[in-house]
Amino acid sequence: MMRRRIDRVPWWVYVLLIAAVVIAVFPLYWMFVVASNDSATAYKMPPRIVPGENLFHLAGLVFSTVPFVRSLVNSAAVAVAIGAGQGVLCALAGFAFAKLRFPGRNTLFTIVVLTMTVPTQLAVIPQYMIMSKLGWVDTLQALIVPGLASAFGIFWMRQHISSTVSDELLQAARIDGANSWQIFWQIAFPLVRPAAFVLGLLGFVTAWNDFLWPFIILKSPEMYTAQIAIKALQNSYVVDLGLAMAGSFLATVPLLVLFVFVGRRLVTGIMDGAFKG
Repeated sequence: MMRRRIDRVPWWVYVLLIAAVVIAVFPLYWMFVVASNDSATAYKMPPRIVPGENLFHLAGLVFSTVPFVRSLVNSAAVAVAIGAGQGVLCALAGFAFAKLRFPGRNTLFTIVVLTMTVPTQLAVIPQYMIMSKLGWVDTLQALIVPGLASAFGIFWMRQHISSTVSDELLQAARIDGANSWQIFWQIAFPLVRPAAFVLGLLGFVTAWNDFLWPFIILKSPEMYTAQIAIKALQNSYVVDLGLAMAGSFLATVPLLVLFVFVGRRLVTGIMDGAFKG
C-alpha cells in the first residue's frame, strides 16, 4: 500500500520540490560566485553564474585585513557554549514545568511563553546596561550568558518532556529514593536527549549568525565574532562585495561542515518531536 502511494505522487510535486531546493540553495551559490570573482560580478547584466578563480586571493585578503581566524574561534566558543547551555538548561527548566508541582508553575510558564512575543531588539538597552554594570562590555561572556536559555527552548523541551517522559516512570524512581536532580539527569534527560540536541544545534546556528548584539557589545578587533569581522571588511564609503562575500563564504563553511555530520540527526530529532508532540 505504501509503495502504491509513493508511485502515485504526481510529477508536479517533484517540480515544486526541485524549484524549492534551487531557490533555497541559489543564494549560497551566488555568494560563492561573487566571492570567487570580484565586486563587478554582482552588477553585471546578464549576471555571471560561473565561479571564478579569485577565491583564494580574496580569502587571503580577508585573513590579512581582519583577525578572521581569531573571529572564527570566538564564534565557535560562543556558539558551542550557548548550544550546550540551551540543551541542558532549557531541558532542566522544561522538566520543572512539565513534571514538578510548585506554586505559580502555570503562571510562570505563561510569562515565559509571552516573552516570545517581545522583539529581542527591545532588550538591547537594558541588557547593555546590565553588562556595563557587570564590567562585561567587550567580553565573550556578555554574548554567552544571555543566550544560555531561551523562552522557545524552554517551551520546546517542556512539550517534549510532557509527551515523552511518563509520570509512572518518575514515581517509580522516587519510590526507589531518587531525588529530583537524579530523576532529571539519569532518567528524563537521556529520554529527551535527541530533542535537546536539536535545540542545542539551533542555538549554535543562531549564536553563530548573530550580528546585532555582538556588534553593540564588542569593541576590540581581537574579540570580534565572524559576523562582526565581516562587517569590519567593509569600508565606510565603499563596499567591496567580493571581499565581503568571501568573508561570508568562509564564515558559512563551518556551518556546512557541521550540517554534513549532524544533518540527519537534526532532521530525525525534529521529526521525532513532531510525531510525539
